[in-house]
Amino acid sequence: MDPPSQTKFSSVRRSLHELRQRIGNRGRAIPTDWFSDKFAGVQSSQNQGAPSEDIHTNRLCSRLSVDPSLPSHYRWLAVVSLAVLYNIIFVVGRAVFWEINRNAPVLWWTLDYLCDFIYLIDTLVHCHEGYLEQGLLVRDAAKLRTHYFSTKGWRLDILSMLPTDFAYIWWPPSSCNAKVPCPVIVRLNRLLRLPRMWEWFDRTETATGYPNAFRICKVVLAILVLIHWNACLYFAISYALGFGTDNWVYNLNGPKNSTLSRQYIYSFYWSTLTLTTIGETPTPENDAEYLFVVADFLAGVLIFATIVGNIGSMISNMNVARVEFQNRMDGVKQYMAFRKVGHELEARVIRWFAYTWAQSGALDEERVLAALPDKLKAEIAIRVHMDTLKQVRIFQDCEPGLLEALVLKLKLQVFSPGDYICRKGDVGKEMYIVKRGRLSVVADDGITVLATLGAGSVFGEVSVLEIAGNRTGNRRTANVRSLGMFNLI
Repeated sequence: MDPPSQTKFSSVRRSLHELRQRIGNRGRAIPTDWFSDKFAGVQSSQNQGAPSEDIHTNRLCSRLSVDPSLPSHYRWLAVVSLAVLYNIIFVVGRAVFWEINRNAPVLWWTLDYLCDFIYLIDTLVHCHEGYLEQGLLVRDAAKLRTHYFSTKGWRLDILSMLPTDFAYIWWPPSSCNAKVPCPVIVRLNRLLRLPRMWEWFDRTETATGYPNAFRICKVVLAILVLIHWNACLYFAISYALGFGTDNWVYNLNGPKNSTLSRQYIYSFYWSTLTLTTIGETPTPENDAEYLFVVADFLAGVLIFATIVGNIGSMISNMNVARVEFQNRMDGVKQYMAFRKVGHELEARVIRWFAYTWAQSGALDEERVLAALPDKLKAEIAIRVHMDTLKQVRIFQDCEPGLLEALVLKLKLQVFSPGDYICRKGDVGKEMYIVKRGRLSVVADDGITVLATLGAGSVFGEVSVLEIAGNRTGNRRTANVRSLGMFNLI
């Protein structure tokens, strides 16, 4: 085939391919969820003509970068936090209680170097964590490394990974027998990775739906760790002063006192009584013991007073919504009793309060969302009211911008059984959408039921919209009454 014919054939084949793609795109099914489709994101493919070298470069940089906002990064921080917590508890404990090392040396060796491997991987992850620059996530590997070494975190990462275990060559762990400290104390530098655990705590506190409960758990963990460290310090001081030399130090004599469980439990018990300033422990008998007890009491007063105060404020914050709601309800009940409105009306008001609390906890949506921009408010409102708005036919042909402006005007209202939402002839300023419950359209006599409305029903739009030829103007044309407790927006 000659070159001109070959070129012509290639152009015809390319045209047929493009025509086939257009026909295929036209034949695609339209999403059935018309409401969600209005707000669906549209992905474009405008970078098809980019050079292949740039594509490969972007892919390589993406592989060498870590997005801190991804759930996988959050889960990795949880793994690192477990490794840090292991070192916080067991490195200090094994450095003092020698029986722990003698019981399962292979297990401790495995866990130690598994945590070291996690630290190594975390250093690589930390070095390639993306950061925001002018609102965009930086993924360039060179910039990420430069940013990492410009912070203080890299020093702690390097110090926490120093191979201090080489000291085992001259000081083997097997030599620890009734001696304090044990060789595992050379691994104390692993505690310098603690900021990564605090980072996971902060992210969990932000993401969880129960922040107050998580804060209490975090404080309880901090209390237990402090008591554990102080118990280890007490046992080490008892070794330095001599076990059983007086009543204050720990006494190793006896079959029960020589067991690991009794050693740790008694030390933990002594530490708890001292740091909580309860006392009732043996009286010190020399200057070193007095100094240690005084320091413990001061630390207990300062630390635990702060911790207990924080726990008290957390518990108060957990009940603040209920307290405010109860105060409002008590004020209304006192007002009704003072004005003698009648028991029937009082019962209706109390039922309304109870239903409101059961449905939403008396949450003030406007005050909660006041700090957000209108765009985020609209997206949240769309998610909240999407199921209801999907059932409203008059919104099918609306533009997304109109719907976004509309959802910002929606307000949830709760009505009691027998309440009239509107009466015939009233001036209409709102339209209503039934979110939950049922209501009836009744005649002027209040008995004859003309129609029943359920979830997704709309009424009141005739009085709001300026419709040409409408004789009633903005007056209500029907009586609408609730059948039970229900929600309107």
